[in-house]
Amino acid sequence: MSPNDDLRPLSPEELAAESGAALPDKEVISLLDLNADLDLAIDAAAPIDLAVAANANVAAPIDAAVGANVLSVDSSAQALADQGVLIDQGITGEAVANAPQDSTIDQSGDVTDTPEPAPVDGTTGGATETVGDPLSGDLLDIDIDLAADVDLAAPIAGAVAANANVAAPIDAAVAANVGSIGSEATAVAQQDAIITQDITADATATADQQSQITQ
Repeated sequence: MSPNDDLRPLSPEELAAESGAALPDKEVISLLDLNADLDLAIDAAAPIDLAVAANANVAAPIDAAVGANVLSVDSSAQALADQGVLIDQGITGEAVANAPQDSTIDQSGDVTDTPEPAPVDGTTGGATETVGDPLSGDLLDIDIDLAADVDLAAPIAGAVAANANVAAPIDAAVAANVGSIGSEATAVAQQDAIITQDITADATATADQQSQITQ
């Protein structure tokens, strides 16, 4: 046999001697066959009662200055941020949150059908079962029949009360020279802040819950 025999095309006689078979349908060779029958009866009850009360003073004076020179020659960048802050906060009051909840939930009226018991005499109840070829058909065949009756009850009561004073004076100055020659960058940030905070108050949160649940 010469080295060129592997590249020699088939003759008409050799092609006529070849045989082929049709491939099965796509449904026949599927890898997963899932048949799910779900019958769900769900009773869900979630009475939620929430009360929020708050007294708050918020002050946030912000002063910012930015100067920059990028890829500049013989340049000057100056940033000056001068801030004077006088904050006086006072709270005189009450923050009261009440969340009374009275729940009566009855989920006992559901009637669930009782399935018929399976035959115990070793028969299939008149049904026949055929075992197919293990090498054909689906690789994974799942048949699910689920019937469920679910009662869910979650009564939730919450109460939040808060008194707060918040002050955040911020002063910032930024100066930058990037890739520059003979440049000058100056940043000055001066801040004077006087903050007085006073809270004379009561924060009360009450969550009273009474639940009667029958499932």
